[in-house]
Amino acid sequence: MKIISYNVNGIRAALKKDFIPWLASAAPDVVCLQETKALEEQVDMHLFEDLGYKHYWFSAQKKGYSGVAILSKQEPKAVTYGTGIEHMDFEGRVIRLDFDSCSVISLYLPSGTNTARLEHKFRFMDDFLQYITKLKEDFPNLVICGDYNICHQAIDIHDPVRNKNVSGFLPEERAWLDKFLKSGFIDSFRYLNPDPHHYSWWSYRANARANNKGWRIDYNLVSTPLEKNIERAYILPEAHHSDHCPVVVELNV
Repeated sequence: MKIISYNVNGIRAALKKDFIPWLASAAPDVVCLQETKALEEQVDMHLFEDLGYKHYWFSAQKKGYSGVAILSKQEPKAVTYGTGIEHMDFEGRVIRLDFDSCSVISLYLPSGTNTARLEHKFRFMDDFLQYITKLKEDFPNLVICGDYNICHQAIDIHDPVRNKNVSGFLPEERAWLDKFLKSGFIDSFRYLNPDPHHYSWWSYRANARANNKGWRIDYNLVSTPLEKNIERAYILPEAHHSDHCPVVVELNV
């Protein structure tokens, strides 16, 4: 199962940048999208259906904001929209598809752009960990794909010293991701790729992408029962539909 996670920073904008030909070429089995910024009726779904994808969308209540989706070539056994926790769901940040071999989640964790949003982010993080801990009791084979808006280690950010007090690399955020991984998850990319200078997001400012001054904030976290199934994990920085790029995990399931 080839799974791609991609914060598209607006699916309608990505479609105007040849997203569909890229998707046809990449040919993943499952695509987890974040920051779709669209209601389902605002997108021509035939574009995905013509490539053989079934599609499931969980949009924010606020138009043109946030939102997640999953495209899948295989029909899932079940689809779950949101977590059932109101403060986490009104912005359309979690959707899950259950398959025979595993369950795949598309997650768009909030960013901490100001004090109020940082408080919301910490609350979301705490409640999401509790939600996943309980979910694993019934669904032990989980793949949580998405934009976590956190760089885990110094190796995951181009300038760890100057960014140490910036949301996305705060000690508290990094400690939470530590705790999340220790609760039974594997960072599939870092599991197979110990070398530095691999990022998944770049600021639009100061020619950051051309200079590879980025952050690795997009992950495919795989629950530990699936460790033996991880075959490949890689990043596709050559895909330019967004300020993020796709991250990929391939599982033998």
